[in-house]
Amino acid sequence: MALYRQPQTALRPVLEICSFSGSKIYPSRGRTFIRGDGRTFRFLNSKTESLFHQRKNPRKFNWTVVFRKMHRKGISEEVAKKRTRRAVKYNRAIVGATWEDINARRNEKTEIRTAARAEAVAKAKAARKEEASKRKAARTSNPTAGQKFSKQQARGAQVKVQANSR
Repeated sequence: MALYRQPQTALRPVLEICSFSGSKIYPSRGRTFIRGDGRTFRFLNSKTESLFHQRKNPRKFNWTVVFRKMHRKGISEEVAKKRTRRAVKYNRAIVGATWEDINARRNEKTEIRTAARAEAVAKAKAARKEEASKRKAARTSNPTAGQKFSKQQARGAQVKVQANSR
């Protein structure tokens, strides 16, 4: 009876990642720290563990993976330049005006536009003047309407008569 050897399947080692530096931790290496709330931290060596317990920021150590990613270190291939997207302009109508109206407004001459503006200003001035004259007529017909009253007088309190003896 011949003994045959079973073909060995290559077992991959389970790699952990250092909680401080971001480096790989191979089996039988590193230290584990379990915080009071139950969260587990794995460290590559006593150096990273010490820095973690000192509450140091790993982004400020240039040998950590986080620092290198932040400062784009070690990227060997030049990434193709990103294309910027150009904004495409569309001619569209807006609420209250069709595209034809907008185009007609844009293409009319400046003299016509200034004349229309002057006409609109004159019309507005006339309307304001008319309103002011109506207000003035109302004030002259009702002389007490324009007087100011205190809150007590408005509620019907007696008005004090000023003394004339002096």
